[in-house]
Amino acid sequence: MHLRKWTIALLALLAVGCAVGPKYKRPVVRTDASFQNAGADGFAQNEIVVTWWQIFSDPQLTRLINEAASANYDLRIAAANLRQARALLLEARYDYYPTVTASGSYERQRFSKATVVGVDPDRDLFSSGFDATWELDLFGRVRRSVEARKAEVDAAKASQEDVLISVFAEVARNYFELRGAQDRLAVAQRNAQNQSDTYKLTVNLLNGGRGNELDTSRAKALLESTEASIPTLETSVEQIIYRLSVLTGRQPAALKSALLTVAPLPQLPAAIAIGNPADLLRRRPDVRIAERNLAAATARVGIATADLYPRITVVGSLGVAANQFPDMFRGGADTYTFGPHITWAAFDLGRVKARLKASEAQSDAEVANFERTVLGALEETDGALVAYSKELVRLAHLKAAEEASRKAADLARNRFETGGIGDFLTVLDAQSRTLEAQDQLSQSKARAATLLVAIFKALGGGWEQP
Repeated sequence: MHLRKWTIALLALLAVGCAVGPKYKRPVVRTDASFQNAGADGFAQNEIVVTWWQIFSDPQLTRLINEAASANYDLRIAAANLRQARALLLEARYDYYPTVTASGSYERQRFSKATVVGVDPDRDLFSSGFDATWELDLFGRVRRSVEARKAEVDAAKASQEDVLISVFAEVARNYFELRGAQDRLAVAQRNAQNQSDTYKLTVNLLNGGRGNELDTSRAKALLESTEASIPTLETSVEQIIYRLSVLTGRQPAALKSALLTVAPLPQLPAAIAIGNPADLLRRRPDVRIAERNLAAATARVGIATADLYPRITVVGSLGVAANQFPDMFRGGADTYTFGPHITWAAFDLGRVKARLKASEAQSDAEVANFERTVLGALEETDGALVAYSKELVRLAHLKAAEEASRKAADLARNRFETGGIGDFLTVLDAQSRTLEAQDQLSQSKARAATLLVAIFKALGGGWEQP
């Protein structure tokens, strides 16, 4: 009968319980209607695609990204962190319910003969039973703990998405840098061949009495300078292959045979969809991480606030005890205890208030971190957009410059070969400028592709919300 009264009383207390501390509200962020460079050529305002790398129509790139998705070590770490956060959330939710543990023991006791008269001072004690504790969440400490853990799970999930986006962008960036380095290497090798032919021409002219040693030396110097750049470019190619291999979870040289085969840089799309700043803040994992960290910090303020109030825990035990093992299964061996325990930091509230102030300060810091993350996301995106749009303009000029310099080099050599018209220095200068223009054009193509990757990364990778 007493147990029933206690149960009714506890349920009544739970019914009137409340969660102290601030109630979390998602921050409201005001943004512009569009990005600063959204009106430039090559940008569209509709939502970006999820699998953004497919716009390049490069099967090798798609294959590398798929392999990284399944084998990259950073992704495996992020997945493990998410599982850990979910396990901690599950643990916190168990605090809603009583904690029940089982125990059993045997003790051999000897009492002083001065205190025990007429009986055997040696005794055995057998016992077994169940112990239970249950915190009544009157002030929401448990609820706030679960709320904080749930926010941490959301942050861990966003962190996993952030790593995924970063890994995909890193794979694409290195892949384009590889193709750019291979193109620069091919440019250097072609020019070295042309310069070698020019050098041989000067040698033949010198041997035939029509040339001079100055022209031969100049041609030789230009050839050696070009050939000196080839080992550096070959080193870059192999190092990038090593990086791509590691990004896909393999040994550094694993992809060497597959990627040493030269392939052109993919064509850039005519237009890319970038959405608007509101879409950006919804997609960006780092913004979601900052917002979820703020939610967790707000919940921890509630946890600290709950420590200002008494904590009521119901404790109980049920078991059997006897001096002999068979007696444990007979009548009269049963034991139980049941009742509430109240703990309160009545004379230690200064320490509790200090922890509360620390929690509030942490929450303020998370507010500032969230606002900083939002501004950083907008800055990164606008910066990536302007860099890409300006690089497209630069690329157009470099294409015209490469075409003009190549035409000038052909004209200068033809004039020199056919009738000795013009100074040989003009031929060498034209060839040098051709090499420079072609090398810059190759670098610009690779840079434009990597800047486009930077845009997709800044836009949140096109991550589609569930």
